[in-house]
Amino acid sequence: QVQLVESGGGLVQAGSSLRLSCVASGRTSRIYAVTWFRQAPGKEREFVATIRFSNDQKYYDDSMKGRFTASRDSAKNTVYLQMNNLKPEDTAVYYCAALVGGPVPNCRRPGGYDCWGQGTQVTVAS
Repeated sequence: QVQLVESGGGLVQAGSSLRLSCVASGRTSRIYAVTWFRQAPGKEREFVATIRFSNDQKYYDDSMKGRFTASRDSAKNTVYLQMNNLKPEDTAVYYCAALVGGPVPNCRRPGGYDCWGQGTQVTVAS
């Protein structure tokens, strides 16, 4: 199958930037898309951005569009999430998840994924 490992989180001040990485291993040729989610304490896991591997098409949550950018380096089997102008409300554990083998009806729903990384904590201080 596919394994995912996130890194790049940390404690930063509001207005700073971070770049998260999600390294895939295993049967990476079967990855259809990788999606970033985040989960703040006491809240549900929410969609951040997704990148489709066949054509590098990207989709973002409207509230993060313009500040967050997803990209990938196919040679490194790595997907990135560049986060700029971070706000305290961006504080959460960030997860990457993979769609393996094909799409799902709604890529923004966490329930459609069965391949997850362990998460990386992002804390934004005001």
